[in-house]
Amino acid sequence: MTERTYHHGDLRAALVTAGLEALDAGSELSLRALARTAGVSPTAVYRHFPDKGALLAALAGEGLRMLAEAQRAASERAGGGSAGFGATGGAYVRFALDHPALFRLIFAHPQKGDLLDKDEDAMAMLRANAAALAPPGADARVFALKAWALAHGLALLMLDGQVPRDDAMIDAAIDLGLRGAC
Repeated sequence: MTERTYHHGDLRAALVTAGLEALDAGSELSLRALARTAGVSPTAVYRHFPDKGALLAALAGEGLRMLAEAQRAASERAGGGSAGFGATGGAYVRFALDHPALFRLIFAHPQKGDLLDKDEDAMAMLRANAAALAPPGADARVFALKAWALAHGLALLMLDGQVPRDDAMIDAAIDLGLRGAC
């Protein structure tokens, strides 16, 4: 029996992609299963992820990047400003509904410290928008937290089946909530 050797161009990226696909499909998420999917030995996986926790952290980080990209695109489509800020809230809820396992993973394995202060794109965008759009005299950090809590709460209510998914309701609730946060 000959041993098959396999060279992978960017195994770490391939494993993260396979992990994201497994989350979306509701499939097994283990280092061995990802090794099978990527066509490499289980020991090759450990060169990039020493344990499952490291893999989950990488998936959560990629999830935050994907969320930020969805929010950035929504803001640009809406023309930026307050309409763009509202669109980022709707994009947040829709991202959660389209990727429920990834969304839950992002917040089940948070990084240490105050996530609102992190430099991830999604948080940086939230802080910048809040600073630009908070009413005069308002604390931009509190405004950002209110906007995030509104979108996050609505996402969880819909994910948990407490409120049915309704795109018009998402937009109306986000718009009304942001006006109330001012």
